[in-house]
Amino acid sequence: MTDATARKRGRPRRTESDAAGTRDRILDAARQQFSESGFEKTSVRAIAKAAGVDAALVHHYFGTKDQVFEAAVEVAFAPAVKVRDAVLEGPLDKAGERMTRTIFGLWENPVTRKPLLAIVRSAVNNEAAAAVFRRLISTQLLRRIAGELDAPDAELRAELAAAQLVGVAMMRYVIKIEPVASADLEEIIARVAPVVQGHLTNP
Repeated sequence: MTDATARKRGRPRRTESDAAGTRDRILDAARQQFSESGFEKTSVRAIAKAAGVDAALVHHYFGTKDQVFEAAVEVAFAPAVKVRDAVLEGPLDKAGERMTRTIFGLWENPVTRKPLLAIVRSAVNNEAAAAVFRRLISTQLLRRIAGELDAPDAELRAELAAAQLVGVAMMRYVIKIEPVASADLEEIIARVAPVVQGHLTNP
């Protein structure tokens, strides 16, 4: 047996658990970097450094920066399913408040706010990131909500409701314009929910 063979046999095997842990670290680091710097200013090298791995390992698991972003966004977008469920579970005439409360609840929670910031900041500044965001919000959220609306312009209604919420969220959590940024959440919900409801169900 050669020395090379001995070294090879003595090398610890990477388990599926190790691989999953590495992938998770990379995704966490990616969300952090995209949140703080946006898509344009984030590099694979920066993600790798934050994750404590070599850049080649990032490429190995995810490919290009665009693919890293998409993987990070897909995981981060999972809580948005709660928005869809909130709209679909319960009477339609109260869907606006449920949708508004669920969306802002995600933004108020520091755990879910960080990945949302990563998505929004990146989508605003980069077309590739925006394309990923559009695809996810369209397929996982808006089309399914539109499917529950008994109206010929259901998709437009769902998009306008979402636009109302995204606009307020941008001002409150991203740009932080006062007094919206520091207003009481219940007051924000009380003012915005009827508008969202109008988009969804008013004639």
